[in-house]
Amino acid sequence: MTAFGYFLSSEEHDPRELVRQAKLAEQAGFEALWISDHFHPWLDVQGQSSFVWSVIGAIAEATSLPITTAVTCPLVRTHPAIIAQAAATSAVLSEGRFRLGVGTGEALNEHIIDSHWPPAAERLEMLEEAVELMRDLWSGKLVTHRGTHYRLDTARLYTLPDEPPPVYMSAFGEKSVRLAGRIADGYISTRPSAEMVERFHKAGGAGKTTQGGMKVCYAADEATARKTVHRLWPTQGLKGEASQLLPLPRHFEELAETVTEEEASQGSPCGPDPEVHAAGIREYVDAGFDEVYISQIGQEQDAFFDFYAREVLPRVR
Repeated sequence: MTAFGYFLSSEEHDPRELVRQAKLAEQAGFEALWISDHFHPWLDVQGQSSFVWSVIGAIAEATSLPITTAVTCPLVRTHPAIIAQAAATSAVLSEGRFRLGVGTGEALNEHIIDSHWPPAAERLEMLEEAVELMRDLWSGKLVTHRGTHYRLDTARLYTLPDEPPPVYMSAFGEKSVRLAGRIADGYISTRPSAEMVERFHKAGGAGKTTQGGMKVCYAADEATARKTVHRLWPTQGLKGEASQLLPLPRHFEELAETVTEEEASQGSPCGPDPEVHAAGIREYVDAGFDEVYISQIGQEQDAFFDFYAREVLPRVR
C-alpha cells in the first residue's frame, strides 16, 4: 500500500515555519516527510534556504514521522565525512526514522566552494565513492580513505544509530538509475515514470523503496493557484540540464522569464478540486512508487492541510 508524505520546501519557508508544517502534516494524516537541502533558493522570490540539519533535529523532536532529505549532495559543498556525521546524528535524534536522500546536485548550491562544476559522469563517480565512504564511517571503525575523489585521515564516528541510515538516491537518467539500483537502498524521483521505476528494479533495486515527489497548489480558485505556481516555481517549466548548471538564482530568474504559466504549472495540480489533486497523485501510485510526497506551493499551508485531510488523502488511500 502506498504511503503519503509531505514535502517541506526549505526554499520557500523559514526553519520555524518548516517545523510548524511538519507538525501540521502529522496531524493531517501524512505518514512521512521529505525536506529539501539547499544553500540557495532557486529564485530570490522564494526567499529562504536554511541549514537542513538543524531543521531536521527540530523536526525529529516535534514529530514522530520518518524524514528523508530530498536531496543532499555529498560531493563538493560538504565533504561526505561531514554528511555521514550529520546523517548519523539525525538518525539518533529521530530514533531511526531518518533516511539520507542523495544526488549529484546542482551548481546553484555547490559552486560556492569550488567554481569548477564536474560533468555528470564524474559526479556519478563521486557519488558512488561518497556513499561507500559514508557507509565505512557508519561502521564505527577508524577510517582512512585515499580515493579518486576524496581523502580521509583516521576518522571515526562515535555517535551512531543502532542501524546505519538507509541511503536513497535521486536519479533521472539511465546511467544514474542503474547506479541507484546497484548502490542505494531506495530510489527518489520527481517524475511519475513507471519506466524509471522498472529500470531501478531491474538494476538491483527489486524490493527496495521507491519515493516520488510532486508539487501542488491548493487555492480557492484554479487561476489563483496557477499564478502562484508561475510566480514561485516557474523553474518547473525549464527543460534540459539548466537546473544542474546555472550557479545563481538570478540566472534562473532570467531563464524563467521564457516560461509560460501553463508550462510552469504542468504536472502540478492546481485549485480547489480534490479530484484534480487525487488524479495527480495517482500518476505516481500507478507508476509504482511506494511513497508519494506532496508539497504545497505558497503560503496557504493551513488551508492545504485541512483540504488534504478532508478531501484528498481519503480519496487516494
